[in-house]
Amino acid sequence: MKFLFTCGGTAGHINPALGVAGKIREVMPDAEILFVGAKGNMETELVPRAGYDIVTVTITNLSRSLKPKMIAHNLKTVKNVFTATAEAKRIIRDFKPDVAVGTGGYVCYPVLSAAAKLGVPTAVHESNAVPGLTTKMLAGKVDKILVGFEDSRSNYQQKDKVVVTGTPVRVEFADLDRFQAKEELGIPAEKPLLVSVWGSLGSDHMNKTMAELIRLMPEGQFSLIHATGKRGYRPFIQKLKSTGSLDKAGVDVREYIYDMPTVMAAADLILCRAGASTLSELAVLGKPALLVPSPNVTNNHQEKNARVMENAGAARVLLEGQFTPESLLSDVSTLLADSVTLEAMSKNMLTQGNSRATEEIASIVIGMASGK
Repeated sequence: MKFLFTCGGTAGHINPALGVAGKIREVMPDAEILFVGAKGNMETELVPRAGYDIVTVTITNLSRSLKPKMIAHNLKTVKNVFTATAEAKRIIRDFKPDVAVGTGGYVCYPVLSAAAKLGVPTAVHESNAVPGLTTKMLAGKVDKILVGFEDSRSNYQQKDKVVVTGTPVRVEFADLDRFQAKEELGIPAEKPLLVSVWGSLGSDHMNKTMAELIRLMPEGQFSLIHATGKRGYRPFIQKLKSTGSLDKAGVDVREYIYDMPTVMAAADLILCRAGASTLSELAVLGKPALLVPSPNVTNNHQEKNARVMENAGAARVLLEGQFTPESLLSDVSTLLADSVTLEAMSKNMLTQGNSRATEEIASIVIGMASGK
């Protein structure tokens, strides 16, 4: 069987597709898998790293801004949609997939639209409780809409197409042991590890906060792995140099965490955004978290996601702009020293995910490919 995946823009869109592809490859070693991404986006780096082929189409995003520059950008995007759809049709005719699956990002629209027009069974997965623009535009075109939350059903007119599955995670997240992961990373088993990660592009605000936290943190109290995101790495390193904090013991600054399953498994506490894909990974691993929802998302859906985890006792929510590096360091230090609270949060986090989501979605996709 042949499986076509399309996703892109951020790791939160790419990793769910990699999770389902990995499960399909696990149960069907002979399956042919091809990814379609947007030219120049990070999927062209992450997908090959995971061992899959990827081809690209020319597509850009839509901006909600009414500035003249952004209006011109949107006109270009409309033109690119037609170009990308034609490119996608050529790819599909050449590959001849039995099913096409999208997991988010604007590249999904032309690819799944082309697949539907060519009679290929199609499915789109929406991780967040509130559907994004791409999912809304595809809802009437695809055969199935897979969603992460039961409450999401009400957002779709095509309720007969909706299947609640949870959000898939990569197979590498299964059966990882914290102490084994720490050993792989060269971190002493008894030393607490804080992981700080803010998405593939990073966060200017949180990078500034974390640079100051690193300056303030006492050496030897805990280890820290911080991901700056691509655009933030050089300014972050320069900031650490200017404060004399670049070589602080136990601090590992990275542009991007490519071995995320191992790093998250090793963590005692994770400081991060509240995107649905990230929360699913936390739930599968049972990781306590301090969640700082992104304030720059549609309908404030990250805070809604985060509050669910907080109400379950699995995480604590901090709103951007309402804490300082000093108060954040205090919160982190207090939690890392409180093993009882961390253990309770870990147990509660495990109750918040669907550990079978990846398997269930792979089963649905395989069924669609076989005509069942």
